[in-house]
Amino acid sequence: MDIALAERLDRLLPQTQCGQCGFDGCRPYAEAMARHEAGVDRCPPGGDAGARALAHLLSTAAQPYDRTRGLHKPSAVALIVEADCIGCTKCIQACPVDAIIGGAKHMHVVIEPLCTGCELCLPACPVDCIEMHLTA
Repeated sequence: MDIALAERLDRLLPQTQCGQCGFDGCRPYAEAMARHEAGVDRCPPGGDAGARALAHLLSTAAQPYDRTRGLHKPSAVALIVEADCIGCTKCIQACPVDAIIGGAKHMHVVIEPLCTGCELCLPACPVDCIEMHLTA
C-alpha cells in the first residue's frame, strides 16, 4: 500500500468516523482505496463533491456517492438535552471521536469542537435526548 496516497486520501475525507462507508473510520477507508480494494463512492458525508475529489486524486472516473449508504447532510453537531439525560453512558460508548463526556447517572455533554456529526450517538440513546444542530 502507498502510505503517502492513503494519507492524501484520508485528508480528503470528512473525518466523521461514521462507518457508513463500511469501514471503521476514514483512515481504514482511505487505506482500502489506496490498495484499490474500495471505490471512491462510499462516503455519504463527503457527498458527490467528495467522491469527485477522491476520484481525481486516484485518476479514476468520477462518480456520485452511493446513496444506499446514507444521505449527504449539512454539517451538524450533537447536543444533549440536559433535562432528559439519564446518564446511561451509551452515547459515550457510541461516539467514535470521544466528543461526549460525563459520568454514570450524571448528565452528559458534547464537546462541540470535537463532534463530527456522525449521528452514531442518536440510536444509542434510550431516551432520545440527543438532538442534531446545524453548524454555521
